[in-house]
Amino acid sequence: MDLHFNEVLELLLRWAHVFAGIMWVGATYYFTWLDGRFTELEKKARSGQDAEKFVWMVHSGGFYLVEKQKRPQLMPSTLHWFRWEAAFTWLTGFALFAYIYYHGANGNLISLEDSPLSKGAAISLSLAMIVVGWVVYDLLVKFCANEMLAGVIGFGLIVLASWVACHYFTGRGAYLQVGAMLGTIMAANVWMCILPAQKRMVAALKEGREPDFQEGARAKARSKHNSFIVIPVVFMMISNHYSGTYGSRYNWEILSVLVLLGWGAAKIIRRA
Repeated sequence: MDLHFNEVLELLLRWAHVFAGIMWVGATYYFTWLDGRFTELEKKARSGQDAEKFVWMVHSGGFYLVEKQKRPQLMPSTLHWFRWEAAFTWLTGFALFAYIYYHGANGNLISLEDSPLSKGAAISLSLAMIVVGWVVYDLLVKFCANEMLAGVIGFGLIVLASWVACHYFTGRGAYLQVGAMLGTIMAANVWMCILPAQKRMVAALKEGREPDFQEGARAKARSKHNSFIVIPVVFMMISNHYSGTYGSRYNWEILSVLVLLGWGAAKIIRRA
């Protein structure tokens, strides 16, 4: 059976999205693990125990020695940034989502039989939820200093978004919609919060000024949020294979529980 153009395009977008996501998630959890090891060494040093300054690793027949510097005395000629993985993952993911759920005469976002919305209204609601999701999250993080309270409020908002999506969209579309919202938050964290903070800190070091470590701490918090968000997002991205979730009459409740389970898994992984 010959592949049609639409099938080839969807295949290429899906492959590119998955491959970029693997690179992004892999880099995120590598640095999460690495930061955890340095935190352990710092705790040992503060308690008076003998602690090395470096993290030793072995991989692919080579040994690696990594040192964490907050105030490097000499800036390297080449500084490696990890940013395009996030951008490419979001771009390919949104293109794939739009192609499958917005594209065509009907798309797959709404049911043709009993949808409460027209296709145009559904697409507008979908886009609005993606944009508003980032804005609300950003304001919540900036103005709620209590991390636990922010997490509870954030989960409540995810439950609300899940209910809205499952009420107005098809089950498959709803799960991908919430995944697109959370994936957008992750990508925006990288490009609108983490990278700008890192660039300002690097600029300060090059000019001989003391970098703003409070800003660095805020960027690190956004990275921590991404490591929690990504696990439920990965399930949402592959949820089409599990009709017992999105196809259930309790689909929004199941989605909410899966988010909590994903956060619990992330907490365990971050401590590993």
